[in-house]
Amino acid sequence: MKAIQIEHVQELLEKFENQQIYLHLETTSGAYAAQNKEKLSVGAYIRNGSVRFTNVKIAGAGPYRIGFKLDEGWMYAEGLTDYQLDNKGRLLMAGHDDSGRLAIAVQLSHTPFE
Repeated sequence: MKAIQIEHVQELLEKFENQQIYLHLETTSGAYAAQNKEKLSVGAYIRNGSVRFTNVKIAGAGPYRIGFKLDEGWMYAEGLTDYQLDNKGRLLMAGHDDSGRLAIAVQLSHTPFE
């Protein structure tokens, strides 16, 4: 993965607009991310959610946030640091903390994830 280049990632995100796509979204501050046992462990996970967004915007100075305008609402992801467009045309984005641990993953694909 490479560090997010905001203009390039914005262009990649826009290639998924107005299409039915598959989403993987995962957040965690759980067991493999949190080191302090007094922290509240939280997380969210969806894989192969079928979504359609009509507008998308990446913003921030790093870590970055992305807002997706859905047909009937909004989806938001924050804390993204890295991205990759893989050889299957999937846009993979992740947020890692200062120790390199995964805190958030957002992935977009035209085909279901395996």
